[in-house]
Amino acid sequence: MVERNSVVDAQTLIRAARERSNAAIAAHDMAGIAREWMPEVSVLSSTGKQTSGRDANQANLARQFALRPDTKYIRTASSIEVFAAWGVAAERGDWVGTWTEPDGPRVIGGTYQAQWRQLGGGWLIAAELFVPTYCSGGVYCTRHPQAN
Repeated sequence: MVERNSVVDAQTLIRAARERSNAAIAAHDMAGIAREWMPEVSVLSSTGKQTSGRDANQANLARQFALRPDTKYIRTASSIEVFAAWGVAAERGDWVGTWTEPDGPRVIGGTYQAQWRQLGGGWLIAAELFVPTYCSGGVYCTRHPQAN
């Protein structure tokens, strides 16, 4: 039987890791962002682009930051379920992204889910899925950006 304390501890560690990840994105700190990912992390972005691996996902974000220097993404967990026996957790919540395009500011957001894996005493993101449910501001929001 898994003790409740171990589940609460895992949830606390995952929430702290998510806060570090949000802060690293806000600072465009690529090393900080990557620290929360497993080496083989898989991300399905809001545009439908699927990217595997820490290095490839870092490169995607670096391109976004170069094109849109004020880019920020914030993920806010609404639930974290832990299956301690397997060292895995599901995080669900809402995300919002903001940046400025030539025709003005963008706000896009929706829901996300992340799978976390326990490694040693910490937790790392194994996979993330971002689904857009709203977008405001300019032409970006009027047509689906093609996943490249």
